[in-house]
Amino acid sequence: MTGAAGFKRAVCTTCLRAQSACICRWITPVQAQAHLLILQHPLEVGNAKNSARLLHLCVNGSVMATGEAFDAGVLDGLLHADGRTPVLLYPATPDDAGLPAPLPMPALPAEALRLVLFDATWRKSRKMLYLNPVLQRLPRLALTDVAPSNYRIRKAHAPHQLSSLEAAAQALGQLERAPGRFSPLLDAFDGFVAQQAAYVRACAAGSCADNASQSDEQGVNRLMGC
Repeated sequence: MTGAAGFKRAVCTTCLRAQSACICRWITPVQAQAHLLILQHPLEVGNAKNSARLLHLCVNGSVMATGEAFDAGVLDGLLHADGRTPVLLYPATPDDAGLPAPLPMPALPAEALRLVLFDATWRKSRKMLYLNPVLQRLPRLALTDVAPSNYRIRKAHAPHQLSSLEAAAQALGQLERAPGRFSPLLDAFDGFVAQQAAYVRACAAGSCADNASQSDEQGVNRLMGC
């Protein structure tokens, strides 16, 4: 990967970030009973503040697929691999006439389920739902007793709007009826956030910007090798 100055950046082959900004130290392996499928919007791939890669590296057996409109056959294979029943982590949309009513949440144990998670902004996740009809009728899982987010490096409109990692940790705990079991994921996220916040402060101080007009996020993305 080549940086703004034309030199080649060394990239970590695990977290896919510049080695100077590697996040592998925060990888905390956890085993979930439900399998995890992360559907990542392409615009999130190069975002330095994105938590989905860390989530994928932490949750054993998780699968990450990148796209906006997926091939229906490929997506169906991802959803139903190993005979599991997919459930979509997404709030109810009763007022949206453009979407069919989802199937009811199945009365199945966590080990029979696949948790499907969008890694996208709210607007982009809605577009992904519209572009992939196979996702529209999946049973929906809505989070209950949502804890405030610690995603202080990214703007949110409300305290309950979570990062992909925080949402997955709460959802997996909810499916297993053991919310505390996934606290190691949240501890890993806290470390990740602290690391990114340090880069933002460094950029604000001018140590990573090419010029005075470069934004904090542009500077962080440059440090990440994006």
